[in-house]
Amino acid sequence: MVVTLEKNTRLSKFGFRFNRGGAHLSRTMMLEDLSNLLEYINDPNADKTDYLSAIKEDNCLGKRSGKTRELTNRHLVSLYSLDTTDILFRSLLFFWHRDPAGRPLLALLCACARDSILCATAPFILNLPEGSVVTQEVMAAHIDDMEPGRFSSATLKSTAQNVNATWTQSGHLQGRVRKIRTPAIPTPGSAAYALLLGYLTGTRGPALFKTDYARLLDCSFDRAIELAREASHRGWIVFKQVGDIIEVVFPTLINGQELAQLRHTGGSGE
Repeated sequence: MVVTLEKNTRLSKFGFRFNRGGAHLSRTMMLEDLSNLLEYINDPNADKTDYLSAIKEDNCLGKRSGKTRELTNRHLVSLYSLDTTDILFRSLLFFWHRDPAGRPLLALLCACARDSILCATAPFILNLPEGSVVTQEVMAAHIDDMEPGRFSSATLKSTAQNVNATWTQSGHLQGRVRKIRTPAIPTPGSAAYALLLGYLTGTRGPALFKTDYARLLDCSFDRAIELAREASHRGWIVFKQVGDIIEVVFPTLINGQELAQLRHTGGSGE
């Protein structure tokens, strides 16, 4: 427990969150709102107050009331931090503007690093055979099984709806009410981001392609290697492979302070 708490504290400095709650109690991963916000700001140097001002004062997301704008801001911060001092959000922005096709998975990866409820449903979704049906009732039962009695029936219903909607936004499910398990579509940017999240947690080498974040890519080990190689060719990461020896580093994404934190806690340097 002490080791876990220490690791979580360290990861929190990078933007990870480990609260028992999360935005999915009342929202999806809000892909459309996030997309509109990042299009409106479109500035990698914007700070958290710029995003807050865009949502609350400029009403760039077209919300009807001040209260709704405040809630929208709160949930987007909960899911994505909106703070470029956090590598989690800063690197999300990096790939967001360079790999538009990867945006659904980029948003999912960040949300899973910050929303414990969504993250906890990932194994259930990822282990489903293609073509499986995932109804609201099925997801509600799964959430209840994870922590029996924690949520009321009404909360279970709304949370299940939100979680299923998020997995639909990410491409792992398709359909409106009757949702079907389908393969997501990973890209070089989403693969690089998944590898970065695993790297920040302390994973290195071939194991980077087997983390919980890499699993969200919904592809084979060999396909993830191909995507990492393409990301390296584009100059986003550095990927090297000699036989079974694999090295992935992130000189473009990890700043000096973060690198020092990784070295201090036993992670290797760039």
